[in-house]
Amino acid sequence: MQILIYGTINSVALALFALGFAMVYGVSRLPNFAHGALYVLSGFITWTFVNSLGLNYFISILLAMFVTGIIGALIYQFVLIRIRGMEISEIMATYAIGLAILEGLRWGGFRGMTYTLPAFIEGSTEIAGISVDYQRLLVVGIGAAVVAVLWLFTHYTSLGLALRGMAQDERAAMMLGIDSDLMALAAMGFGSMLAALAAVLLLPLGNIVVEAGYNVLILAIAVCIVGGLGSWMGAVLAAFIIGFAQILTVVYLGAHYQMVVALLAIIITLILRPSGLFGRQKELEERV
Repeated sequence: MQILIYGTINSVALALFALGFAMVYGVSRLPNFAHGALYVLSGFITWTFVNSLGLNYFISILLAMFVTGIIGALIYQFVLIRIRGMEISEIMATYAIGLAILEGLRWGGFRGMTYTLPAFIEGSTEIAGISVDYQRLLVVGIGAAVVAVLWLFTHYTSLGLALRGMAQDERAAMMLGIDSDLMALAAMGFGSMLAALAAVLLLPLGNIVVEAGYNVLILAIAVCIVGGLGSWMGAVLAAFIIGFAQILTVVYLGAHYQMVVALLAIIITLILRPSGLFGRQKELEERV
């Protein structure tokens, strides 16, 4: 039961890490290597609003998500729009931006283990004899709600359908009058807000540290590669595969092997099925 409960919690956390990255790549084919930095930045923004400006916690969360979304959109508008389609340049630019954000936070004094966000609900309960705190249960509930809302958004709203159209066939979508740059801008903004949402849900379980940005980026990339780059539902399934594998590794080998599981997942997937579980791009290229 402990493996089942904490495996589910860890899997939902990985899905939250990866959804924003998957959305940006799925719509615009941009690998946003600043994703982890935006995750950490949103945590520090929330902390600053609460502790330095004295704002209400939930208002601070909403403002932090909005600010992070604007930052993501500005990154696209002023940097990525100029190099879109140049794969190596996209990776280098987004990684450099992420590095600048993280090291800028470190240089600005946000370092150490003193920065924390309060849990939404304090306390814990028992499920089948296993103690689980309420914040982790909220992560599972809100994570499931986020996936459901994203599905409804992309199937029943005009903007969501436009984003799906861009993800499925960019040229056909452009022929129908959909603005490619506008959709990429929207995807970058929404993806950054999803990173911020993951941060405010998961950072109360520990401390806000700069190093978390690098870990979140690696985990998001691992989930998206295993699930298939560009596939949102593939990312969710891959999150459960890697999430349970990590918990089993912690139980039987030790906590310090957790990141090794994610790296091995990347290597094995690229060797056996480069397009991932639900990706089709590699197979199409091979057939052509």
